[in-house]
Amino acid sequence: MTSLPTSPAVLPPSGARPGGRARARLHSRRRNAAALYALPAFAWFVIFLVGPLASVFVMSMQNGTTLIAKSEFVGLRNFERVFADPLFWKAMSNTALQLVIVVPIMVVLGFMLGYYLFLKPPFAGALRIIFFTSSLLSASTKAMIFYSLLSPNGLVNQLLSAVGLDALTTSWLANSATALPVIMIVDLWAGIGFLAILFSAQLTSVSGDIIEASRIDGCGHWRSMWHVAFGMVQGFVGVIAMLQFLWTLFLSATNVLLLTKGGPGTSSQTLSFLIYTKAFEQSDIGYSQAVGVVLFVTGILGAILIRSVLRSRT
Repeated sequence: MTSLPTSPAVLPPSGARPGGRARARLHSRRRNAAALYALPAFAWFVIFLVGPLASVFVMSMQNGTTLIAKSEFVGLRNFERVFADPLFWKAMSNTALQLVIVVPIMVVLGFMLGYYLFLKPPFAGALRIIFFTSSLLSASTKAMIFYSLLSPNGLVNQLLSAVGLDALTTSWLANSATALPVIMIVDLWAGIGFLAILFSAQLTSVSGDIIEASRIDGCGHWRSMWHVAFGMVQGFVGVIAMLQFLWTLFLSATNVLLLTKGGPGTSSQTLSFLIYTKAFEQSDIGYSQAVGVVLFVTGILGAILIRSVLRSRT
């Protein structure tokens, strides 16, 4: 019986299957290359974010009147002035009220409208354009729209007079009872539609079969929206709520400046507008930056709280 020749063992070519050390060296080279590619972004982050942020803390402990004037180190004296100032506490209370009212209403209504768009109703494309329009307008344009609506001879007062409600007419922007609510209304009008577009886009990741299954199980639109769809995108809702909290906290000065300038009196004063007035109108840089530090700490703590409450459970 003739035996077949045995084929020699075929060895992998050198370097085809690197050993542990070779793999480690390869991984190290790739990691170093990735770090090198990320270096420009890291440099940008340090120069244009960390640098200005650090300068806020430095200037908050100096008594400078302008950014180019000589200043002296005064330690925590600016913070003592801030916390002893009734105007600061008025701005703090107005800001807290604005956040507590605007952010939840905006996120809830934005999610509800986004869910409605997700269901692809009639004219969904046109509705998306209408909802998104408010976010395309400049801040000055939005301010002029509401100024024309709420001025003493504006459309709102004219409509109230036309239906016999003259007792309700008022100077909405010059009334201490209505100035801050007007700022909140402008924030809501400008933001709800934009959030609706974001939520509707995120909800496209939810399988329609899941929603259909919930409907077969007896869930109505309300329960499907809050018990099924909301749970599927809860992490994204947390991100949006956190960002909206920060936007409202840091950017409220724009509408206040254009519509009420913090008045009448201090009725619509907010923390971000207080920073503006102290820095650019009263040349009190140290005070303004001390308020900026308080604003920054408030933003960080609020963002952490929102993310911990609304983080994804999946």
